[in-house]
Amino acid sequence: MPLLRLDKVSLNFGTHVLLDHVDFQITKGQRIGLLGRNGAGKTTLMKLIAGSVKPDGGERWLRPGIQVAWLEQSLPVADDQTVYDTVADGLAEVGELLKQYHHLIADYEHADMAKLERVQAQLEAKHGWSLGQKVDTVISQLQLPADKPLAELSGGWRKRVALARALVREPELLLLDEPTNHLDIPAIEWLEKTLQDYHGALLLVTHDRSFLESVANQIAEIDRGQLYQFEGTYLRFLRFREEQLAAEETANKLFDKKLAEEEVWIRQGIKARRTRNEGRVRALEAMRDERRQRRTQQGKASFEASQGVRSGKLVVELTNISHRFDDNEVIKNFSTTIMRGDRIGLVGVNGAGKSTLLKILLGKLQPTEGKVKLGTKIDTAYFDQLREHLDLDKNLIDNVCGGQDYIEINGKRKHAISYLSDFLFTPDRIRTPAKALSGGEQNRAILAKVFSRPANVLVLDEPTNDLDIETLELLEDILLKFAGTVLLVSHDRQFMDNVVTSLMVFEGSGRIEEYVGGYSDWIRNGGSLIEIEERKTKPIKSPKDNGKNKPLNNAPDDTRQTENKLSYKEKKELEGLVRQIEKLESDKKELGRLMSEADFYTRDKDSIAKVLKQATRNQERLDQAYKNWEALES
Repeated sequence: MPLLRLDKVSLNFGTHVLLDHVDFQITKGQRIGLLGRNGAGKTTLMKLIAGSVKPDGGERWLRPGIQVAWLEQSLPVADDQTVYDTVADGLAEVGELLKQYHHLIADYEHADMAKLERVQAQLEAKHGWSLGQKVDTVISQLQLPADKPLAELSGGWRKRVALARALVREPELLLLDEPTNHLDIPAIEWLEKTLQDYHGALLLVTHDRSFLESVANQIAEIDRGQLYQFEGTYLRFLRFREEQLAAEETANKLFDKKLAEEEVWIRQGIKARRTRNEGRVRALEAMRDERRQRRTQQGKASFEASQGVRSGKLVVELTNISHRFDDNEVIKNFSTTIMRGDRIGLVGVNGAGKSTLLKILLGKLQPTEGKVKLGTKIDTAYFDQLREHLDLDKNLIDNVCGGQDYIEINGKRKHAISYLSDFLFTPDRIRTPAKALSGGEQNRAILAKVFSRPANVLVLDEPTNDLDIETLELLEDILLKFAGTVLLVSHDRQFMDNVVTSLMVFEGSGRIEEYVGGYSDWIRNGGSLIEIEERKTKPIKSPKDNGKNKPLNNAPDDTRQTENKLSYKEKKELEGLVRQIEKLESDKKELGRLMSEADFYTRDKDSIAKVLKQATRNQERLDQAYKNWEALES
């Protein structure tokens, strides 16, 4: 028996059809990932299921007595209410009693004992103690500061609080709208495990493909007013959808060909009218009506980054920098060199200091100690996760194009409406104030603004929040084609894997290490943000490393641990390997820079082949050197 059922439900916003006579049901044990483009109606469908929106037609049926919890996309208000009170609010009447009890025992010496007895009795009668234990458990699991007001918490911590409030009820039906937004990776991984073990039904909207693949066992997609369900994982759904779209395109071509033939027949003049079959005429009219009602798939976004003049080879060099806020040292004795063409991901738990390091790298903040050397001809475009680049009272023409009718992109003049339509904005949305846009639309607007100005360094702070998956994949392609330097902060593990070539990992206590490869490479070689979070106050130990994931600025030069185990010959061999690895890493970086140059593949074939062959040979030699070094070290 289903927990929820929608029968022939329709919902329109003016002339925009969101749901067109859709059928949908959710049963216990289903974990459904809800897909669809920004504006397709995903959040509206959740509101309809939760009961806060009424359908224009059809029926919504919810099994009597079941609880529905909904995690909204927006963050809880940063007010004076404490974390404990906010989480307990998820338990309605019992939650109010738990809040009273929590505050009374917090100041036990001055508590009203009569009131305390009354609250205890009411909790006994409503079996509130077990629910109180759930509140304490979920607060502990998410490592929340129970007595802190929300006003003192960052966006990431308020998101954790909202999650705790939704999960504490253990509802039969849980609705999650972009649950991973603002969460750091340890919190996302904890949520993944929690939802995999969840016994109720789940409907979630997320842009995080790794999270979706890990959690969902079914997929539902809103497409042009219709709602389709598919049983299986996200990756299986992608293969199925590709086949379905190809079949739909073939069927539409055959239909259009038949319609064109019938249109020629009906226009053959007097001869056709004398001999025509009335049934054939009626069939043609039906085909015309069907063609009018066909919803063509919305076009794909097609934006590109505006390339600035080429920067100098050196982008920025940090030498032994440290930075502290009062007694909190967020960066300790860190050195690095960023070269033109590097694509670097910054990884760490919330509050680790990623934004601080970005400001230092951009020259906007002077470190407490150390030296910062900026390169020449640096033009930076900055994407801000807090959307501070948008004036919410202005429309997109004013926000993105400065009120001008034309905008220049890569040396070409383009009409503002044409440029914004590349980001999937319709003319009516272009004239709408930014505050009326959805979260995904606001993110696309910021991308439009960032990519409209010439730049050779892109700094992207959580660019994936609220974007639909198609736009996310296009953004990946753009960043890979971008000839400049990319600095990326993201908690989307697959996005980081697909874009960056190295990581700066904040390992706690101000320590930052650099690693070759993406996030998955780091994890495969022993990295773990959960372990880092757990040992914040403990001495830091380097993650396990098998050689392919060694720190960039800390090549395997420390032989002290193995000196007493090696012969004289082996020691010499190990020292030689260290020098060889450093040289090969340097060559690899230089070859990578050559191959990333914009005009590389326009050169003659022999030059291209020579560089590619050198890169392959260099990588083979590097892999072998690391294997030899590992064997000696072990």
